[in-house]
Amino acid sequence: MEKREAFMKLSQLNIVLVEPQIPQNTGNISRTCAVTGARLHLVEPLGFTVTDKHLKRAGLDYWDKLDLTYYSDWNDFCEKNTAGEFYFFTTKGRHIHSDVKYPTDKPVYLVFGREDQGLNESLLVQHPDTCVRIPMRNTLRSLNLSNSVAIAAYEVLRQWEYPELSTEGNLTKYTWE
Repeated sequence: MEKREAFMKLSQLNIVLVEPQIPQNTGNISRTCAVTGARLHLVEPLGFTVTDKHLKRAGLDYWDKLDLTYYSDWNDFCEKNTAGEFYFFTTKGRHIHSDVKYPTDKPVYLVFGREDQGLNESLLVQHPDTCVRIPMRNTLRSLNLSNSVAIAAYEVLRQWEYPELSTEGNLTKYTWE
């Protein structure tokens, strides 16, 4: 087995949304997951139905490209996902997301909380070394959830040298010469 194939079997980017409330955010995140090959995990209760027109509109043409799993609650998610490294994105994190070296030999789970509350502090305090934050001004509450997921996902993918992603674009009416 080639080094690249071994890497892809061991590493897998996973986006975990715990109780997302806004369908447009989840739709945008589903699109990010589809174009990057990341798996999407939705932990209930959700603040919308999956048939919600806003959710589908935001990611409709990519919905069938998703690797998507639903969980009844956080405990259900934890019982079914025991291997890998978990990083909890929060404005309360003590570590900067881009300072973390994301492992290449196991699945990586990027965990995000509700848009209005974030992740529960009782969960965060159990994982002080893997609570990470995206730097921002202290005078503002937080970034939009779908923007945060994109920033986080692409940092991991950058460190992994964008496995299986196209890194060169082509013009449609001209050629790069």
